[in-house]
Amino acid sequence: MRRWWVPALLLTGGMQVAVGQGPAGPQGPQARPADVASVDAIIAATYDVISGPAGQARDWDRMRSLFAPGARLIPTGPAPDGSTRSRVLSLEEYIQLAGPQLEKNGFFEREIGRVAEQYGHIAHLMSAYESRNRADDPEPFVRGVNSFQLLNDGNRWWVVTIFWQSETPEAPIPERLLRRP
Repeated sequence: MRRWWVPALLLTGGMQVAVGQGPAGPQGPQARPADVASVDAIIAATYDVISGPAGQARDWDRMRSLFAPGARLIPTGPAPDGSTRSRVLSLEEYIQLAGPQLEKNGFFEREIGRVAEQYGHIAHLMSAYESRNRADDPEPFVRGVNSFQLLNDGNRWWVVTIFWQSETPEAPIPERLLRRP
């Protein structure tokens, strides 16, 4: 007879250690309490911190304060061969790669709809967005969906992962994701 509970017990025990060493504790900059008090607040803060006019430095320490240690940002998109690929970035890699472009060209991203699920201390959101170079641009230059994974450690919310895909004619944003939260 297989003892399925033995690996499950070992896995669970390992997870208890991992969770105990999770986001809580000393790491980067202190978050603004209002930024991390709720799911809505941390999503709004995430969109806000990357947005701003051309020439304006972003508050990267504020962004760091929103993300759990080891968090990942994962853009997806078409490859030259027609397949879809992803690139896994640490928060620091994202800041180094995207930061100069956001600040040079201006970038305003806002949520235009969301579907969310929460279980205990974890939440998953499919957050539809649109992006503009200037806040008053009549049309976005891109729309898409950010898949957020969040963790509440008992004190605050943390961004664990953002995995995203831009909208294409072949993959329009579904209507169900365009409902406002």
